[in-house]
Amino acid sequence: MPNTVINDIDVYYEIHGQGEPLMLIAGLASDSRSWGAVVEALTPHFQVIVFDNRGVGRTKPQDVEINVPQMADDAVALLDNLGLSKVNILGHSMGGFIAQDLTIRYPEYVNRLILAGTAAAIGIDNNKLLSDLADERAAGMELSEWFKAVFRLIFSKKFNADEVAVAEALQYALDDPYPQSAIGFSKQVKAITDYDCSEQLTAVQAKTLVVGGENDILFTPAICQNLTESLPHAELAIIVAAPHSIHSEQPQAFSERVLKFLSS
Repeated sequence: MPNTVINDIDVYYEIHGQGEPLMLIAGLASDSRSWGAVVEALTPHFQVIVFDNRGVGRTKPQDVEINVPQMADDAVALLDNLGLSKVNILGHSMGGFIAQDLTIRYPEYVNRLILAGTAAAIGIDNNKLLSDLADERAAGMELSEWFKAVFRLIFSKKFNADEVAVAEALQYALDDPYPQSAIGFSKQVKAITDYDCSEQLTAVQAKTLVVGGENDILFTPAICQNLTESLPHAELAIIVAAPHSIHSEQPQAFSERVLKFLSS
């Protein structure tokens, strides 16, 4: 799959399927592979564009300056590079921050907007959780224990109680051929802890779907409800039994709700 140089970084991206464009923007520490569980369900209906944000995956270098507006600029530059001017945007978690910023500053690029497991700002509790993770990674915490701490935040209690599932996920993370560096993670964390578009949400005129996970401990259903009520043209969907990583643990329910919204 291709890379392209935009905004002084080498951005890795993939395109799957044909039809109306749908850009998926990944969350903190996640890259294009994080959408694997839902790409197959979406590609029969849309041309799906996935890419690695700055600071992660196969986008290089990872030690560049990172903030949310820069990442939104990267996404727009990629669309320009692909000759696309009006697309559907789906952002998860940090990707939701990027999607909001893109929609606020580049409304002409956005057809419909989907915000999954996210908010307009990180919040005090999440700020501490993620900053502590960044500090622990930078201090050289054993990677297996660090990843387990991440799993407890983003996956369900059921998943984390399954020793086999955790062991498999842990081995996958430790064997990752494109690992995120400690500095890449730290800079992405700082980017989202610095971001707050709460006062700009009325500028979002695109029809919007906010998707929350019933068991998300980072962006709870109440937080997603508040985001929905703050947007001019938004509706809320809560996915039953879903944790923060909604599309990983409940891919069918997530995909069906996304497709229903985009086809309505």
